[in-house]
Amino acid sequence: MQKTPLSNRLHIALIGPMNAGKSSLMNALSGQDLAIVSEVAGTTTDPIVKAVEIIGLGPVAFIDTAGLNDKSELGAARVKKTKQMLKRANAVCLVFDASNFNEAEIAEVTATSPVSDAQTILIFNKIDKLSAEERSALNQKFPDALLISAEQNFGTDMVRDALIQCLQDIQEEHLIGDLLPPGSIIILVTPIDSEAPKGRLILPQVQVLRDCLDYGHLTTVVQVDELAKAIEVMQPDIVITDSQAFKEVATIVPDDIFLTSFSILFARQKGDLQYFVNSLQDLDTLTNPRVAIIESCSHNFTHEDIGRFKIPNFLKKKFGENISIDFYMGNDFVERMDDYDLLIHCGGCMTNRQTIQSRVETAREYETPMINYGMFLAYATGTLDRALLFFEDKI
Repeated sequence: MQKTPLSNRLHIALIGPMNAGKSSLMNALSGQDLAIVSEVAGTTTDPIVKAVEIIGLGPVAFIDTAGLNDKSELGAARVKKTKQMLKRANAVCLVFDASNFNEAEIAEVTATSPVSDAQTILIFNKIDKLSAEERSALNQKFPDALLISAEQNFGTDMVRDALIQCLQDIQEEHLIGDLLPPGSIIILVTPIDSEAPKGRLILPQVQVLRDCLDYGHLTTVVQVDELAKAIEVMQPDIVITDSQAFKEVATIVPDDIFLTSFSILFARQKGDLQYFVNSLQDLDTLTNPRVAIIESCSHNFTHEDIGRFKIPNFLKKKFGENISIDFYMGNDFVERMDDYDLLIHCGGCMTNRQTIQSRVETAREYETPMINYGMFLAYATGTLDRALLFFEDKI
């Protein structure tokens, strides 16, 4: 991979009323013309995600949003989409036109921010339209706000510094590297099926491999029929496999070697492994549950697809053919948590940790069991205990 995927980037959302200069600020911060800007209110009609490199921050993703005061025929749908995208944000810039705002609007927009005050930056743009006296009065009224002119590139360095300050304490995400001493021996099992992109590995496998290399672990990648020989030669500390091959791989890997799956590593990295484990314990108490299966990416699916076919087939075998199953794809998520007794989420390799964390928090708030694909497959195939043994003293 030559570029950092969006799922591994810190996400910065720009929100505020229409024509406040959110897109202009994104262009100024990135040094690129990423978004079309104009004096016409409502130029940005849907959230736009742009991946950029910011000195001092590294790879980030800007979320440029539609105006939250859009009263047009499609305004409500645009605002709803914006609020969905905000759940990805690690930091939020609240952007207002310094020459045209009201305090009630500031309070309303601030209330939509999904992050803490420490990760929220209040910005008044277009201060070039104000007199010196008006700027001074604005600064006195909002002493913590940043006064800038994105169009004239004035003050954007202050925004950049503020973003660095509020994002610097976000801990780096790890998959496996930090759980083992340097120089550990790891075997990755990557079955090649019809969903595997020709000529390359799928993203979860690539991300785990990169994490292993970053920590100096001796790592090799094999297919299932090569595994026994690889174990004999390498004597690994742990084998990590694709969830779909877990049952077969478990018969090959000796009991004294740890075994887990890519998806369970993602459950620890992006979700809440302990909450998922607790949710699995609730699974046997359910009867005829209403299930939501949630896939963060919107790929085409085949007969081998985990979310569309394999997991539903396991559910029907356990709970009966008439079980209620709904599917959510991409950025869509459950709106009415009370409608479901169980959420089964993909590993989340295509979305960032903040998104998964916000979904876990919603599930926890409603006491709705939530697990991810890999943990469900391990449960369904009777291999869950072994898959979790590696994490016994780590969760």
